[in-house]
Amino acid sequence: MRLGVGPGDAVSVALAPGVGVGLATSAGVVSIPCEDRDPVAVVGEVELALRPRWVLWSVETAVVLVGAGLRPARCWDIAAVHRLVFGGWRADPALVWAQLHGLALDSIPVDRPPNLFSTGPAHDDDVDGAVRSDGHLSPTWVLGGWSLTPERLGRWAGLAAEVAELQQARLATLATLGERPRAPATARSESAIELLCAEMTVDGLPMDRTTMEELLAGYLGPRPRSEADEVEQRRRRDEVVLGHAPPGPTIDLRSTVQVKAMLRRIGVDLPDTRAWRLEALRATHPLIDALLSWRKAERVATTYGYAWLDEHLGVDGRFRGSWSGCDGAAGRMTASAGLHNLPTDLRSAVAAEAGQVFVRADLGQIEPRVLAAVSGDRALARATAADDLYAPVARQLGVDRATAKVAVLGAMYGQTTGHGAQALRRLESSYPVAMAYLHEADRAGQAGRELRTHGGRRIVTAPAGVAGPAAVGGPAAVGTVAEEGRSSGADDRSRAAARGRYARNAMVQGAAAELFKVWAVTVRARVAALGATVVLCLHDELLVHAHVEHGAAAARLLDDSLQEAVKRWAPDGSVRFLADISIIDRWSDASA
Repeated sequence: MRLGVGPGDAVSVALAPGVGVGLATSAGVVSIPCEDRDPVAVVGEVELALRPRWVLWSVETAVVLVGAGLRPARCWDIAAVHRLVFGGWRADPALVWAQLHGLALDSIPVDRPPNLFSTGPAHDDDVDGAVRSDGHLSPTWVLGGWSLTPERLGRWAGLAAEVAELQQARLATLATLGERPRAPATARSESAIELLCAEMTVDGLPMDRTTMEELLAGYLGPRPRSEADEVEQRRRRDEVVLGHAPPGPTIDLRSTVQVKAMLRRIGVDLPDTRAWRLEALRATHPLIDALLSWRKAERVATTYGYAWLDEHLGVDGRFRGSWSGCDGAAGRMTASAGLHNLPTDLRSAVAAEAGQVFVRADLGQIEPRVLAAVSGDRALARATAADDLYAPVARQLGVDRATAKVAVLGAMYGQTTGHGAQALRRLESSYPVAMAYLHEADRAGQAGRELRTHGGRRIVTAPAGVAGPAAVGGPAAVGTVAEEGRSSGADDRSRAAARGRYARNAMVQGAAAELFKVWAVTVRARVAALGATVVLCLHDELLVHAHVEHGAAAARLLDDSLQEAVKRWAPDGSVRFLADISIIDRWSDASA
């Protein structure tokens, strides 16, 4: 098949089993029926012959391709790029199309069944057209009508090509007028990370079922034989705690109010029952020690119990959840099925398969190093030459290392009181450029202005048309606008301060996520030659599954890939980034 493109050129694709494949290039659209042929095989032939950049509407297409055994080298993920350019999480075709074409978002059509008062089709004025007369995408197409015929697949691929071109134009403008020259490169790495997400979703994480069941039994008891058995196990776990409580009313340990009342009966009056408050008092009373142990078991029971294991761990020994390259806020990767929050105590069950090892790499002190890079603070950049950045910072501030760390992290998270506050003030004079960068982000957040990270991601601190509200896709702490006349000045100030803290952290955390993803996709490309795969991306940590004989080579590639990623992400070379790399059999070995 002749498409008139070469390696790296854009080829949009839409496919449906039993129907066909639609391909779109700068030369036109091709519709290929596949009644008796796997459409992924057609895409595979093009991948092998041309190595194009596949334009995909979303990661779901990548999951289909990877699930059928095809691993594309590169892509342009429309949804991922939309989240980068516009911020937030929502990136369905109808919204993407409307925003890029300047259409009113409140007029995006929704497919609804006809009712007694309908005079015609409720969703469109042309049920066969992909684009309505008002310029919006047809909701019937968005909901799957694009997949009914080979011709529609071709049309859908053509629309994807049009959207990708509009996105590239936006990014080019952002790179020049918006002073975010990395934005086009970020779009490519954000797209590539979705290919990695598809691979991790399909491949799964190697897990030892026997070890995991033993660990769960240690928290929960043996696997319950019935619902009544499960209820009894829960009662026994509660009794271990309640046995230390003084006589009084029956306590529900899952009620914060009742737990606070129980603690008051032993002379402990706390504003809340957060773990760090209780941890400081663990040794003062056996009830508190038992309560903290119960909480850990309760978390395992409610989130990581036997049902969780049965649902997500396959007979092939691979644990699977869905991965995404963006959390909808600052742009960190995320995953379902608890993969991003697996308790440390359960990680010994994550085990390399026979004849394989894990190569684990963890970026060291990435956020302060990123702050040095994105702010252009040369003094802070000089501190990154040390393996432990906090040591030279402590000397500069005239404090111990622990206080220096608290001060630096406090500056990035907006914590200006408590331990390290005095050292935080010294940061202003020692690293004025970095602190000015954070203060500007804070002021923008408080005012509800949007920001863009080093790589061009839009950080939204206020929904359109509203002054000073919550961050779209951001943390709940940012707050929402109270009804008119109902909020006090103190409430407004508190919400503004929360927005400021979110903004200053998002600018650093978002840039750190961008660097991490450039590193991760570089590792993905480099270790493939060794037959190794990335099986986990956890914030600043990568886990690669490799053959035993290739473990050392994979470890070298992880470090080489980091230096390659840094040269592309921060090309002036003023900031040093480093990773702790180890070859292990079980994930828990990294912290042993």
